[in-house]
Amino acid sequence: MREPAAPASAPADRSPATVDRWLRGSMPPLVTPFRDGAVDYDAYAGLVRRQIAQGSHGILVNGTSAEPSSLTIEERNRLVDVAVEAAARRVPVVAATGSQSLAETRRLTEHAVGAGADALLIVTPYYSRPPQRGLVGYYRELARLHSLPWMVYHIPGRAAVSVTIETLRELKAQCPTFVGMKHAASDLALVSECLEAFGDQFRIFVGLEELSFPMMAIGACGLMNAVGNLRPDLLAALCEAVWRHDLAAGRALHRRLWELNQAVFFDTNPIPIKYMMTRLGLLASNEHRLPMVPATPELAERLDGVLARAGLLG
Repeated sequence: MREPAAPASAPADRSPATVDRWLRGSMPPLVTPFRDGAVDYDAYAGLVRRQIAQGSHGILVNGTSAEPSSLTIEERNRLVDVAVEAAARRVPVVAATGSQSLAETRRLTEHAVGAGADALLIVTPYYSRPPQRGLVGYYRELARLHSLPWMVYHIPGRAAVSVTIETLRELKAQCPTFVGMKHAASDLALVSECLEAFGDQFRIFVGLEELSFPMMAIGACGLMNAVGNLRPDLLAALCEAVWRHDLAAGRALHRRLWELNQAVFFDTNPIPIKYMMTRLGLLASNEHRLPMVPATPELAERLDGVLARAGLLG
C-alpha cells in the first residue's frame, strides 16, 4: 500500500512571488456534513484531518461540493474558521468566497482573509450572466480588499458564464495578486492558452474528475476534485506521478480512478459523493439541504456497485 507523501506545509509567506512553491497538488473540495439540519463542524474538522493524514496537499473550503448556496454567510465563514484551525498550518487552506452578489462575496472574502486562509477561489458570479467587462470590474473590485493570492473559479456549467483568455489577460495586467484558476470545463485549449500567455507559474487546478490526468499532463498544477473526498491518497499520488514525469504511473492511477470519477456525476454533485462517503462510514448521516436531496434507491444501488468494484466495500 502506498505511503502518503508528507503534505507541503502552509507557507509563512503567502505572497504571489512564492505561490508556485506551495499552491499546487490535490486540494479536495470538502463536503459539508449536516446533522439534523445543522452544520456538523466537529465532523468537518475530522474531514480536514483525514485529508492531511492521507496525503492531500491542501484543502478547499466552500467549493461546489460543500453545497455553499444552501449555507448562510455565517455558516460559510465558520467552516473557514474550522478548516484553518484543524489544518493548523500543516497544509494550505484555500477558501472559496464567491457568490452571485458582490456584497456577499466581499463579506466572505474579508472574513477568509482575516481568518488566515492562504489563498482565495472566487467563482464567476452566477445567474446574472455578466459581460466580460463586468467580470473584470467585479474581480478588480474584490482584489482591492486584500493581498492574498486568488484564483477565478471557472465553472460555466453551473455559473452560466465563461471567462475568455482576453479577460484573463486583463485580470493579470490589472491585479498583481491574481495567480490562476480552477478550470471546471472540458476546454483543454484554454489551459494551453493560459500557460502560453502567463507561463508555468499560472496556477490551473483541474475541476473535472475525468480530465485530471490529461489536464495535468499538459501543465495544470493540481486537482480540486470532489472524488478526493473518497480517495485523497490516490489523487495525491496522481499529482506526484506527474511531477516526477512518471506517465505510466499516472495512466494507471487515471484508469484506477475512472469509474469513481464517473460516479461523481451520476447525479448532481455532491449527491453521489455524500452517499458513497456515508456508505463507507466517512459521514455519520447522508443529509442535504433542499433543493438538494439524498440519492434515490436506484442510484444507491448503482453507486454500491461502483464501490464494490473499486474494492472499497468489505
